[in-house]
Amino acid sequence: MFLLLLLLWIIFNGRVTAEIVIFGILIAAAVSLFACRFLGYSFKREFAVLKCLPDFLLYLLILIAEIIKANFVLVGLIFKGSKALSPAVCHFHTSLRSNIARTVLADSITLTPGTITVSMHDDEFYVHCLDRSLADGITSSVFVKRLERMEAKFHGTDT
Repeated sequence: MFLLLLLLWIIFNGRVTAEIVIFGILIAAAVSLFACRFLGYSFKREFAVLKCLPDFLLYLLILIAEIIKANFVLVGLIFKGSKALSPAVCHFHTSLRSNIARTVLADSITLTPGTITVSMHDDEFYVHCLDRSLADGITSSVFVKRLERMEAKFHGTDT
């Protein structure tokens, strides 16, 4: 957070001088200390988040690729006609522990064309699929595997 605040300070000032950098360091340090003392922020947690950043960026690339693939599948289903569609509601449990990871999974499923997360309660998901073929492998999808890996890194159970 300190480096981000310092970077924002320099960007908002529009130039880099010794005075701006020194003043920015002081302000960024003061805001960081305030956040640590009164807002429950911790530098240890920030480093854990930074450790997951490459995995998060890879997750975004995988999400974009899955969205593109699902679009092609849907185009094929559209050309086959509405009689070829077989909608289904898929129910599954996930091993994801954190609410953030579960929410990211639910959002990723909803962002992928042809699927909508209807309900999410604890580790239980209900997903509406436009066609039964879209429900295949949803419980062990690349999203779940990636999020499990990120969770393990964040909680320090994987190095």
